[in-house]
Amino acid sequence: MSMITATGWVPRGFAAPFPTKYTFDEEEFARIAELAKLQLDDANEDLEDARKEAAEGNGAEAMKDEDGSDDEAPSKTLKSKTLVNPTISTFLPRRDEDDDLKEYDLEHYDDDVEKDKEDEGMGMGMFGNVKSLAYHASNEDDPYITMKENEEDDEDREELQILATDNLLLAAKVEDEVAHLEVYVYEDEADNLYVHHDIMLPAVPLCVEWLDLPVGKANVEKDSRANFVAVGTFDPDIEIWDLDTIDCMYPNAILGRGADTGSDGLKKDKKKKKKSKKANDEFHVDAVLSLAANSHHRNLLASSSADKTVKLWDLNTAKCAKSYTHHTDKVCSIAWHPKESTVLLSGSYDRTVVAADMRAPDAKVPRWGVESDVETVRWDPHDPNFFYVSTENGIIHYYDVRKAPASPAASKPVWILQAHDESVSAFDINPVIPGFMATGSMDKQVKLWNIQPSGPSMVVSRDLDVGKVFSTVFAPDEEVGFRLAVAGSKGVVQIWDTSTNPAVRRAFASRVAPVEGEIKERLVGVGEDSSESEEDEEGGVETGEGKGAEGWESMDED
Repeated sequence: MSMITATGWVPRGFAAPFPTKYTFDEEEFARIAELAKLQLDDANEDLEDARKEAAEGNGAEAMKDEDGSDDEAPSKTLKSKTLVNPTISTFLPRRDEDDDLKEYDLEHYDDDVEKDKEDEGMGMGMFGNVKSLAYHASNEDDPYITMKENEEDDEDREELQILATDNLLLAAKVEDEVAHLEVYVYEDEADNLYVHHDIMLPAVPLCVEWLDLPVGKANVEKDSRANFVAVGTFDPDIEIWDLDTIDCMYPNAILGRGADTGSDGLKKDKKKKKKSKKANDEFHVDAVLSLAANSHHRNLLASSSADKTVKLWDLNTAKCAKSYTHHTDKVCSIAWHPKESTVLLSGSYDRTVVAADMRAPDAKVPRWGVESDVETVRWDPHDPNFFYVSTENGIIHYYDVRKAPASPAASKPVWILQAHDESVSAFDINPVIPGFMATGSMDKQVKLWNIQPSGPSMVVSRDLDVGKVFSTVFAPDEEVGFRLAVAGSKGVVQIWDTSTNPAVRRAFASRVAPVEGEIKERLVGVGEDSSESEEDEEGGVETGEGKGAEGWESMDED
């Protein structure tokens, strides 16, 4: 199984020209060791809780049987042994008594090695179980290294280089039950898309949000520009990673109970909280469904969850600043107002949309109602007085935020559009070209729309062979404003240069440069330079240029 659940662009100029390789030094070891220790403590708590539950359910006899079983061995090992490298031990099972290994007397292995230690090189004091491992101050002195250090470094730098004209594309992917974030480089002029590096994730990713603020990084000014990403998964914690560092082992910061430590770095006692699924004001207790970074207040990140809450995080402290309970069901989508920096739009499975001022958590909020579960909410970037709502029934609603209804049932959109027969699972508004909208659906179709004062009209519909469409996102830079990243249930990404489509060129003629002769349509994926698309009847393209799309209705609010 392979699928891409979410994608996101990184604007040009933010990625480091030469990303750095991850450095595992003493400071990083201490940080990871502490994180791994917390994971180990959590595992012990889980084990103890499971034992208590089993004892209460099965009685004293069951408890006696369990104490005498082999299952107790891991518990004793975890609690009594001093682990040399807790990072590794967290993931690898250990057994005190193994008949196959007894004869090797591994417990005294280090003692024998110490006796035979030679004076060559220097011991690596960071790890207690590799004292005999020698290394040379310079690779030139090592007889086993034949490639010169400078040659190797130059090759690595050239492979990792990111140009100022490149865009990064982030894809949250699940492949063979392994979750990771793939970081692509998109070279527009060369029609090239390739995976630059990837980041392993703890659970199925559901949303990604790019950040330009360095989070959890020492010796860096908090207001400096950076290239980070926040990832929300089925786990309640939010992980934040540095995109300019390759092969990281642990995130730079964790927002949630996974980072519940005191000022002294020690884990707080949270046994009572650990098993609770009840929503609280400190962290999420269920899957994180949506993330939104505030472009005006860069240290603020909003998150929404299946636990029915919206939370506001201070990235400078990695703590939850405020929690909101405006909805009665899962909150699946959030978006900050483009101009009013404290107003957040949120949509929920309770079939309502709320525009709330985060400064007034207890104030009554304006609320709009829709006919089915909300999928996505978006502000109109070209006129922030309006916002869009896509729903599970395949409908797009367009509302005026200044005309809030007395009740959700009295909501009256400016217009509604039956965009697809199935759920509108992907939706985006072009930030560069006014009136340019893209929708994707579980019906595997991607549709482009031209929104005019009279209402929306369909420009083109296409199956881009990504399976069920989970993500459609326009590029953020004007130079690549017509590029649309599309991904879905097949686990592949396609970047569609929509400006090469004849119907799009006609609909947005004032925004595309005139070109003499025929233009070949561009569709760029990984491992291919370009893919020529067939026209209407040959390629399955349906154009709606010049006519209103079937299903939309203009509604006069006067």
